[in-house]
Amino acid sequence: MENKRRALGRGLEELFNNEPINISQVEEEIINNTPKEHITMLNLDELRSNPYQPRKNFDEESLNELASSIKEHGVFQPIIAKKSIKGYEIVAGERRVKASKLAGLKEIPAIIKDFTDEEMMEIALLENLQRENLSALEEAEAYNSLKTKLNLTQEELAAKVGKSRSHITNMLGLLSLPNEIKDEVVKGELSMGHARVLSKLEDKNQAISLADKVINENLSVRRLEELTNSKEEFHRKKEITHSKNKAKDNEYSYLESDLCEKLGTKVKIKNNKLEISFTNANDLTRILEVMHLDK
Repeated sequence: MENKRRALGRGLEELFNNEPINISQVEEEIINNTPKEHITMLNLDELRSNPYQPRKNFDEESLNELASSIKEHGVFQPIIAKKSIKGYEIVAGERRVKASKLAGLKEIPAIIKDFTDEEMMEIALLENLQRENLSALEEAEAYNSLKTKLNLTQEELAAKVGKSRSHITNMLGLLSLPNEIKDEVVKGELSMGHARVLSKLEDKNQAISLADKVINENLSVRRLEELTNSKEEFHRKKEITHSKNKAKDNEYSYLESDLCEKLGTKVKIKNNKLEISFTNANDLTRILEVMHLDK
């Protein structure tokens, strides 16, 4: 295993130590450490996409521009590939492969390396995040795949990809959106800002209704936030009132009532247990801040 790490270069090893890296540095180090005689020409028909490739669609205009450049100057930088049961899997350089096909090439220079599934996933994610803008949903799905496959916490994932924890939380929250809203995001009818606000709503039907309202009335993100905040505040006050009324029949009623007021949410004390309700991750963070437990 140690030999494999050295072969991959310091850049990727840093990634395994939860330090964000630049994927270009990883590729550059692999290429610089590979003798020219070990760079081989692969038939384009033998190449298959990285199974962990998060990008579902590639920008046609960008590909055509790259194809024109390749047609005139050739492929300057070899791709990195892994030998598979049938042919080869692309580890890094899928855009170069697609553009080469558009340029009419039959072969492409490549460096063959042995990668684990985890390494292939990380490289595919980082290459797309750092070189091409993924759609919001593609980025969210890529993060979730990496988090699940490597069994990472959100904090560990944030450190691994060099993003803030809040960014990771917001992106993963998009995956909870109803498919109807996801479709509108993909079509560009809803912005990333709209999607983030809607992802925080627990009531999916309410989220869909508000999404329709945004599209039909061309509402700004700020206006959507105002609408959701007013609805959340209404439901919160309703929960507090309900909790206060129920507390009257409880021997700890005075404590429940006091905690309801201080925490701004439903609180229940029963059978030597304290239950504090929250609507979503943001509401939980707010409650922890009030309790000074957000460290």
